[in-house]
Amino acid sequence: MLQLEPYAGALGVLVTGIDLTVPVNDVLFQELNNALLQYEVLFFRHQPISPQNHADLAGLFGPPQLHQAYPHVENFPQITILENDEATPSKIEMWHTDMTFRKYPPQGAILHGVVIPEKGGDTLFASMSAAYEGLSGKMQEFLCGLTAIHDFTFGFRESLDEPGGRDRLAQMVIDNPPVEHPVIRTHPLSGKKGLFVNSLFTSRIKDMTEKESRMLLDFFSIMRRNRSTPAVSGGSLIRWHFGTIE
Repeated sequence: MLQLEPYAGALGVLVTGIDLTVPVNDVLFQELNNALLQYEVLFFRHQPISPQNHADLAGLFGPPQLHQAYPHVENFPQITILENDEATPSKIEMWHTDMTFRKYPPQGAILHGVVIPEKGGDTLFASMSAAYEGLSGKMQEFLCGLTAIHDFTFGFRESLDEPGGRDRLAQMVIDNPPVEHPVIRTHPLSGKKGLFVNSLFTSRIKDMTEKESRMLLDFFSIMRRNRSTPAVSGGSLIRWHFGTIE
């Protein structure tokens, strides 16, 4: 029987009573989807899933989007490998929503912890709906009329500047020109309004001067820093163990 244990004040729920190594039926999927809409992030412990299990679970939520900037699991191009160690440190240490440089970004991602460090490597999540709800009515009204520019080359500028980076990512640059998204978006299923800007891919606010745009984006960054720790109602933290899925 599916059991839900809320993980933090604004988002996140620990899901137990389910085995993701076996097919998820329609009734169980509806329960999971309802929990996702309510809590925004689902955490699963001790789930030694295979790549096929991973792909099948993701497929329940819709067709996957491929991310050609990273290597993928053999025979599973929809499963990206994110691997960081001393030799290949992470370049993405900024708050972000995945792939907002696409005209139609994915609705989410499924992360599976396979090789886990003895300490560190924890992942933080922040609720953009809670961030929106925490704003004054005047600020909400102001932001609802704004549009932001999201840019692949802005988010991957460090990788592009590496030796051979321009050649390696040339097709990604061609396939992903800058796109526009409203600063405030409404989730099509939950109806929640939320901020849709991030430090990694949002390069500027449309129809503002560079200085005005930077001041507003800096304001969003301050909001995330203030509302994304486990002790504050705006965020959640997950400590990875082998078989952890979110």
